[in-house]
Amino acid sequence: MEPFAGFSGRGVRVAIIDSGVNPAHPHVAGLAGGICLNPNGASYEDDAGHGTAVAGAIREKAPEALLYAVKVFDQRLRTKVEIILQALDWAIENQMQVVNLSLGTTNPTHRARFEQIIARALERNLVLVAAHEMNGQPALPGILPGVLPVGLDWDCPRESYRAVTKEAQTVFLASGYPRPIPGLPLQQNLNGISFAVANMTGLVVRAKQAYPQAPLPEIMRLLTETQCE
Repeated sequence: MEPFAGFSGRGVRVAIIDSGVNPAHPHVAGLAGGICLNPNGASYEDDAGHGTAVAGAIREKAPEALLYAVKVFDQRLRTKVEIILQALDWAIENQMQVVNLSLGTTNPTHRARFEQIIARALERNLVLVAAHEMNGQPALPGILPGVLPVGLDWDCPRESYRAVTKEAQTVFLASGYPRPIPGLPLQQNLNGISFAVANMTGLVVRAKQAYPQAPLPEIMRLLTETQCE
């Protein structure tokens, strides 16, 4: 049985910090809004396809969530830490309840800046779901307290996850595959840590619908207890 299977994410406000989202894609089925923070972009529509695939994975598990596109990437899927911080600030000020951050930085010099904005997010009861590592290296902000960290497990079913302990931190492992496209082998589609984060975010949204006032530690405890064996 899927975790929180009786819930659809109804009404939960979810910011997707990525390359934008194509709201007309059938896997997305519309957006509640969004913003473009990439200086080279004109709208929050997706130029690269990555953010749309991420949104599709979230929508699959939380079909009634309110999805917001926060465009930070250019077509090369690159951005600056300053823009990521601006995106997190936008999510906080616009009362998002869950943030999907399928990216991060391995540069430890940015730690203090992320810690400051995570403290603000926790005050607003916002759950930030982020990559715990990238290419085997610890990633910010995913390694920081106050974030729900996600790692890769290629063998994990897409509708599930595992909670493990890494260096005294609970990390949620999820599938790195996006929502399947008919006729396209999984290995030829986009895949990786971005989609582990997205798959986990969809399930976090269900938990947030079930327990809207629960702070992050409680959400993590509930997810740990609800994981599929």
